[in-house]
Amino acid sequence: LRKSGQAKAAKKAGRTAAEGAIAVAVSDDGKQAVMIEINSETDFVARDENFLGFCDKVAKAALAASESDAAKIGELTTDDGKTIEETRQALVQKIGENIQVRRGAVLTAESAIGAYVHGGKIGVLVGLKGTGSAELGKDVAMHVAAAAPMVVRGEEVPSEVLDKEKEIIRAQPDMAGKPDEIVEKMLGGRISKFLKEVSLLDQPFVKNPDTTVGKMVKDAGADVESFVRLV
Repeated sequence: LRKSGQAKAAKKAGRTAAEGAIAVAVSDDGKQAVMIEINSETDFVARDENFLGFCDKVAKAALAASESDAAKIGELTTDDGKTIEETRQALVQKIGENIQVRRGAVLTAESAIGAYVHGGKIGVLVGLKGTGSAELGKDVAMHVAAAAPMVVRGEEVPSEVLDKEKEIIRAQPDMAGKPDEIVEKMLGGRISKFLKEVSLLDQPFVKNPDTTVGKMVKDAGADVESFVRLV
């Protein structure tokens, strides 16, 4: 049966697994968490109890080992003494679909981690420092799930992204024929607006657009260290 299971798993490994779920596990002290994306072929299997149970096992094993590399996660051992890879192959044999641990992320925070998974498909971890709590972190994580910021702060936007944005702005029709100093002034204003749009702390908070995420977090005596978003 084991040989058969491995053969079936290998045979199905080439089939596209584009559905699946995001699983999260948080440490007892709330300062470390892992988030894992596990794929299946159909959404039907992504909602299956056996599949979701496997996702939970993977997340807990990855948290215990502080591991985010998919290949290394496969080598980790679960409570029943089997490796994640052996458990995955048995599940493939049982369910009949290609199931793969695709990727993971480990996040550590100074004070607290907020975690949020939307519909099993979008997962977010947010690390806080200061007097941040898991509840506050979850609020920020919900915002990240909805608004998909690129970075925490504007200065973290990679230079190549900024260069590309400047190239796009300079090519816009209303820039044509204007003196260089006017172009540079308009460019500065639009880049500033772009940075605010993609920076978490500058975005209007989804639950209260009258304030920014940065102000909401600061009012609670906290600050955002980092975030991870998987879809």
